[in-house]
Amino acid sequence: MRGPGQREHSPYPMTTHRSLAWLFLVSGAYLAALLYADSRYPILAGLPAILSAMPVMATLAALSWLLRYARWQWLLHRADNGTLLGHGLLAYLAGFAFTATPGKVGELLRIRYFADLGVPSWRVLAAFVYERGFDLATVLMLSAFAASRTDIFILAAAFVAVCIGAVVLLAYRPALLAHLAEHARQWGLTRLGGLLETLRDGLAGSRLWFTPLDGLVSFGLGLLAWALTSLAFIYLLQVLGVALPSGFALAVYPMAMLAGAASMLPGGIGSTEVAIVALLSAHGVTLATATLAAVGIRLATMWFAIICGFVAIGILEA
Repeated sequence: MRGPGQREHSPYPMTTHRSLAWLFLVSGAYLAALLYADSRYPILAGLPAILSAMPVMATLAALSWLLRYARWQWLLHRADNGTLLGHGLLAYLAGFAFTATPGKVGELLRIRYFADLGVPSWRVLAAFVYERGFDLATVLMLSAFAASRTDIFILAAAFVAVCIGAVVLLAYRPALLAHLAEHARQWGLTRLGGLLETLRDGLAGSRLWFTPLDGLVSFGLGLLAWALTSLAFIYLLQVLGVALPSGFALAVYPMAMLAGAASMLPGGIGSTEVAIVALLSAHGVTLATATLAAVGIRLATMWFAIICGFVAIGILEA
């Protein structure tokens, strides 16, 4: 494993040009799907209601990012890689620009900017994987409030268990990825081999945070962060005149997020919205209103995050 003070070439898996091309492709497909849905149901007619709720939702989303960044800073400080708050926040937000990529790997753009702060790529990857694991755990806990849909919850719990189990296994058995990296190099896949080696180092490095204190802090901050996002969705439902049991309303967006993650589609685009519509429709919400709620919360969270990510990149590059 590379030492914590050693600088190396960034193994960021997607070039900026490819990420931009992917983003434009996804954005175009999303807009086309929205226009198609509007041709069948009067969705865009409810756009003023979404815009009126946007300031509150965006504020709650931004607060959730700050809590997640506090968790990120905690992890780096525990690893003796603490960074300046302002520059570190911009580097963290920059990853959101490409969050609409498969598995959110686009967020590893942070490697590029944290390298300027002396944080090695494998450490950034370790923190990324570690926080993704706790995001899954906290979102699953919030989803438990919709216990009436035990079938969906059991599938979600199984998905989370498999993901976290794989991370723990590879963290304690880095030789497995080392063998894969060696075979990749033998087959001429040099870049893939380098990525697998960085992943090996990152997962092995995440063991540093396998402590009760780090787990408690990470889980607590993650739970608060995703609860704020759920509150933003509840607020949107109130604006749209949708009345649901408070526990179920709190769990809808987290459960949809798990569905999006399980689909492995870029940013969960499409699958997350479909899950929201399905959950709301099952409780008597009209299809048009459910679709409007799905689009609204995604505009205030994912698409708002992408915009803020590009702003952060612009500041950092300038």
